[in-house]
Amino acid sequence: MDRRQRKTRSAIFQAFTRLLEQKTYSSLTVQEVIDEADISRSTFYAHFETKDELLKAMCTDIFDHVFSHDIMSEEHHDFSDKDSFQDHITHILCHLQEKQQTIKGIFSGECGEIFMRYLKEYLYQAFDLQLTDGEDIPRAYRLNHTVSSFAETVRWWLKEHCEYSPEEISSFYFESVDI
Repeated sequence: MDRRQRKTRSAIFQAFTRLLEQKTYSSLTVQEVIDEADISRSTFYAHFETKDELLKAMCTDIFDHVFSHDIMSEEHHDFSDKDSFQDHITHILCHLQEKQQTIKGIFSGECGEIFMRYLKEYLYQAFDLQLTDGEDIPRAYRLNHTVSSFAETVRWWLKEHCEYSPEEISSFYFESVDI
């Protein structure tokens, strides 16, 4: 994607986020996104076929970066020298906190459940690599329970309690589960 395409895509994401803060996902139209982003209809459709595809692309854009395996020093945090799973989760939380405004717009309506579904897909991959097999509890159950509890922790934190740092949330979570 060239610079112009990235700029247009960013304008569409920003317009979509602003509109989600004002309207429900189901009442939002593609035309409203087009008007808010100040682009043509053909430009929108060159990037996305539907509003649902736009939401999925926005979530994928957030999660592909947030869940990147290549941890490097970044502007607001540096986890490049840390390699524990808790450090990885804290790093994920830092990125989610940075994307907080975008995510709050998504959470504000019924598309919050779609966001959570995409989040859980990424979490399953991350947690599956770390989970050990228990003797009495089926692995699939433990994985589902661990991912679901972390996803709900993220929802709780981002919706209402961002006064806690990513490090504190990570610490709270790891003190309450057995990974």
